[in-house]
This record gives sequence, C-alpha cells and structure tokens, in this order.
Amino acid sequence: MNVFVIGVGLIGGSIAIDIKAVFDDVTVFGIDASEDNLETAISLGFIDKSSTFANLNEADIVVISVPVDITEIVLPQVLDKVSENCLVFDVGSTKERLCTIIEHHSNRACYLATHPIAGTEFSGPKAALANLFRGKVNIVCEIEKTGLQQRELALDLFNRLGMRICYMDAEAHDKHIAYVSHLSHISSFMLGKTVIEKEKNECNIFDMAGSGFASTVRLAKSSPTMWTPIFNQNKENIIDALDEYINNLTEFKKLMQSNRNTDIFNEMKNTNRIKDILKGIE
Repeated sequence: MNVFVIGVGLIGGSIAIDIKAVFDDVTVFGIDASEDNLETAISLGFIDKSSTFANLNEADIVVISVPVDITEIVLPQVLDKVSENCLVFDVGSTKERLCTIIEHHSNRACYLATHPIAGTEFSGPKAALANLFRGKVNIVCEIEKTGLQQRELALDLFNRLGMRICYMDAEAHDKHIAYVSHLSHISSFMLGKTVIEKEKNECNIFDMAGSGFASTVRLAKSSPTMWTPIFNQNKENIIDALDEYINNLTEFKKLMQSNRNTDIFNEMKNTNRIKDILKGIE
C-alpha cells in the first residue's frame, strides 16, 4: 500500500508513524514545502521516500496535513491527480469551507473530511509521536459523500489507529470547535500577551508563575502559521464565541467590583461540574 503524507509535521508525522506500525506492507511517501522537514522525517524513519504531486496517481491513501489555507489550494490539486479508488483525507480544524470548495469535484467520492482531536503545542517532524491518536476522537464530516470503498478503508485505518469516531455535519463541526478549541487557543494567546506586557515592568513575574499558569498558556506556544488561517476561516463562529466569553468575563468583573462574594463563589461552584463533563480526558 502506498501512503502519501502531505505535510510531515506533528500530525502528518504522527499518522505516518502509526500507519507504519499497523500495516505490514506499506510505503510512506512524504511531500513537504520544506526540504529540511523531509530530510528530518526520513532520518527519523516515518517517511520512506520523498515524492511530488506528479506521483499521486500511485497513491492508495493521501493524508493532507498542512495549514487550512494551504489545504484549500492543495486538496483540489490532489483530487485532480489521484485514481478514482484512492482515499484522500485532511486533518484540518475547519471543515465547512473546504467541503464547499470540492463539492462538485469529479473525484469528490475520494475525499473524506476528518478532524482528529489530538495534538500538542509543538510543530515540525521532530514533534511527531507514536500513538498520538489512540483513544482520541476523530470527527468525520459528510461521510455520505465519500465512496463506499474509501469509507471502508478510512474506518479500518482509524480503527487500527485507535480513534473514536464522531459523525457531524461540517457546519456543526465548525460551530462547536470554535468553542472547545479555537476559543481556548485565543484565550491562551491573550493571557500570554497580557503577562508578557506586564513583565516589562515587573521583571520577577515569571518567577512567581506556577503550574496553573504554565498549563493555561501552554497553547500560546502553538504555531501562528497554523492558527491564523484557522481563525480566519472560522471567523464568524469564533466571534460569536468571543462575544459570549467576553460577556462572562465582564460579568465576573462586575461581581468583583460590587464585592458580591457569594455570587462569585456560586459562579465557580456551578462551573466545577466541568470536572464531570471532562472526566477521563487527559
């Protein structure tokens, strides 16, 4: 089986590692804009050979793992090249716009829109990890538009990688992910910005930062190259989420200004139920 991975960073590299572990007869080809990334991926052993778009007609599976703005450009080009039996899936954090772009492509049946909810704040081929997806949710959108052969191959692959499948339409995906992923990244970036600006005047502030601060700003170490186009593509949903978040912050500030300590306690106590909601999530 020939697997082509376009974008050999954290997600693409981690998928390549696991594919090589769960399939006996597989060759993984890498395509990346960075020759350094390709050389690193080959040296690490999860890419067997570098390749180009010209060879995509030989692919059984194509994994697209590049920033979402690049995926918009790459996906139609990939569908132009692959055979009618090939499975093509992306791993991006936005789905509606992408599904619309290739809606009428002649090879639409080759494509499956997916979003594995897995990753770290790091990027590049050296960040790739084995078993990154085991036990993680993989959101699959518009599966009814994907060919039967491609569906069966994809679900077998995701099962071997240990993923839990959640089916959702692309519009709902983008709306929900704005709250549980995109908003948390913005919050982390802006908290980091606030503290960095304060640090200009108070040089010891980072000496006082504990594990709570470190965990809250962990996502602020994520790649702006990846996240800027995500925020742009899902702008309307993210703005709605930001409006609600800012309103909650403003109301909390008012409670503090009014010394309404009982209400502050109740706000936090009511929110504590998130412990039960997120139980079992690492």
